[in-house]
Amino acid sequence: MNQTHYTIHGINGPVVKVTGGKGLAMMDMVSVGEEGLIGEVVSVDRSATTVQVYEDTAGLKPGQPVVSQGAPMAITLGPGMLTNIFDGIARPLKVIEAESGPFIGRGLNIPSLDQEKTWDVTLHVKAGDVLAPGALYASCPETPLIVHRCLVPTGVSGRVTKVAPAGAYRVSDTLVELTDDHGQIHPLALAQRWPIRTPRPIAQRLPIDRPLVTGQRIIDTLFPIGKGGAAAIPGPFGAGKTMTQHQLAKWSDADIIVYLGCGERGNEMTQALEEFSELLDPKSQQPLMNRTILIANTSNMPVAAREASVYTGITLAEYYRDMGYHVAIMADSTSRWAEALREISGRLEEMPAEEGFPAYLPSRLSQFYERAGMVQTLGGSQGSVTIIGAVSPQGSDFSEPVTQNTKRFTRCFWALDKALAYARHYPAINWTSSYSEYIGDLSGWYAKNVGEDFLSCRSRVAQLLQEESQLMEIVKLIGADVLPDDQKLVIETARVIRVGFLQQNAYHQDDTYVPMEKQLKMMRVILYLHESARALVAAGVPLSRILETGLFDKAVKMKYDVPNSQPERFDDYMTEIRDAMHALA
Repeated sequence: MNQTHYTIHGINGPVVKVTGGKGLAMMDMVSVGEEGLIGEVVSVDRSATTVQVYEDTAGLKPGQPVVSQGAPMAITLGPGMLTNIFDGIARPLKVIEAESGPFIGRGLNIPSLDQEKTWDVTLHVKAGDVLAPGALYASCPETPLIVHRCLVPTGVSGRVTKVAPAGAYRVSDTLVELTDDHGQIHPLALAQRWPIRTPRPIAQRLPIDRPLVTGQRIIDTLFPIGKGGAAAIPGPFGAGKTMTQHQLAKWSDADIIVYLGCGERGNEMTQALEEFSELLDPKSQQPLMNRTILIANTSNMPVAAREASVYTGITLAEYYRDMGYHVAIMADSTSRWAEALREISGRLEEMPAEEGFPAYLPSRLSQFYERAGMVQTLGGSQGSVTIIGAVSPQGSDFSEPVTQNTKRFTRCFWALDKALAYARHYPAINWTSSYSEYIGDLSGWYAKNVGEDFLSCRSRVAQLLQEESQLMEIVKLIGADVLPDDQKLVIETARVIRVGFLQQNAYHQDDTYVPMEKQLKMMRVILYLHESARALVAAGVPLSRILETGLFDKAVKMKYDVPNSQPERFDDYMTEIRDAMHALA
């Protein structure tokens, strides 16, 4: 560690000018002031070095010392991160609360992991084994759901010369010693350090060929996201971005969830903390927190820490991906992150680009979203990181820079609509302005695992919604009475799709999560009803008589009437529709 002391020359909010030498390098981590505030070097020139401080700088004075840590900003990775709650720079909030009360004290340098807790470790190597980066050398049960696999860090390889016996160890205890070709000994423990801004290496990127199943019909059916993909959820205030991400975090079939609250209101983060603590994982019936990491960086915390929180979250996700897990990270919201970039950029006196955002906004967004992907790890297993980022455009303006640049780097766009949210239609995803480019990549999986007709049913449902959208333009001008019966039927079927299929009740036990099999059967019933009615209308039967049967209203309510465990009951709907239509014919 470089212990050369530098001194503060000037302070501008979270931006501090440092003089006293030329030993500081870009992205170096530093301790600022008497209290040792955490900072990072963001600019270097001959006269002074600029440091971005991740804590409140009130009370700092020129002349106070700055000490370099001699390495980029990094976090400690190891067992104990699941079930935990961290701030933006990976300090455990439960420990902070115990030490400094409800507000984060300045200069607290608390380790991310509990240094005294012991873990029941199994060793997977013996003396004489040759290990390369990514090789498994130890494991321990981190939670009842997740086994923590310790892998040889990047840049380390060699022959095993010493192995500890299986037993209980702390995260810092040496388990294995490797001797490389130069005779240097590398001790391996349960924990390792990794710089947050550097993506973790992989062996190979793999094509995306399976969806992240969320149990939300509008997502799984119309706008799916692949495991290893990236999606954006843009929407105005009150449209349900946080609610949608909570649903995805609770129900998606990812092995591990990293929930990142970046600059969000404290009450929303409190809601997430309370709900996640109480909820049970639907598949294992274990507490949901057993597979969740929460990063809480609320709006009243120092703005510079928002920028770091995004990289902290994605580094944690990559770490578990390298173990062979499928990880989903919910970033709520990337707009607050961009606002932090804008504030820091303004204080650095950089030339602003569109709407005051820095010119490097697109490259920062791309660096973040490009860390998603389905990969083959260095150890030979498969893992993925799926990124779902919320965007909060001012005044529902989707043309603003953050939303537009996010669209460039994501292949899935779930546009939230304020009008739908105010009408209590959740998820409030607008089906006309949303899209997914993963459909073609996932077609093989749907045909094999859900049904051969899944994509054809999906296409027909999307077509009916599009036709309804066009017809409603006519209805607004001249009213619905002038439309012929076949067009009125399209509007009626689209209503069933909207209310009975796309709208979902998060508080109903059978509707909060819907298996893919049930989603397909619901589409089949709706389309069978439509086609049967269309044949009658073509034969001259008035639509009013068909509607009198009550079949359309019954189709709306089938999402509640048919439990997830009894999909065979949809056959009764088919039989009832067939009999009713025969009677009318």
